[in-house]
Amino acid sequence: MNNYGELIDQNTLQFKRLLSGKIERVWQYLTDSELRGKWFASGAIDLNPQGAMELNFHHQSLSKENDPIPEKYQNMKDGSKSSAVVLKAVPPSLLVIDWEGKVTFDLEQIAENQVLLTLTHERLQDSRDYKIGVFAGWHTHLDILVDVVAGAEPKGFWRVHMPLEEEYATKL
Repeated sequence: MNNYGELIDQNTLQFKRLLSGKIERVWQYLTDSELRGKWFASGAIDLNPQGAMELNFHHQSLSKENDPIPEKYQNMKDGSKSSAVVLKAVPPSLLVIDWEGKVTFDLEQIAENQVLLTLTHERLQDSRDYKIGVFAGWHTHLDILVDVVAGAEPKGFWRVHMPLEEEYATKL
């Protein structure tokens, strides 16, 4: 499977990842604050329609390795906070949130211990630099999710993210 995201229309990107385990366990990594904090951002979530979702980002804590924050992202050195709104939740297979556009996490159990995650991020800002950052960000977070779910130690977020920004700059 190609790990790179695809631009499926001018303002929509999509990623696919194979994750080990059962769909119910992967669902927990989307909805449980502590587990989500291991690969993306911790924070409370109300799975009811129009429910609030907190996103507390601490990129340096996503790996045990020394991972200095790049100058470009120094404003995030102490973490950053954001919020989203749950548009739809159908446990354990679908989570749709309104966060910097519309983000859909679609889970499908495709084998006894294998889940296909399709992440679609719609309504992206119409800026090349913004899209490059979003592509590299999701790519890095999803790679960390694959590792964490499999019980492997992920690489440092910034160590992976920055080269991906350069790669996506050539792809877009």
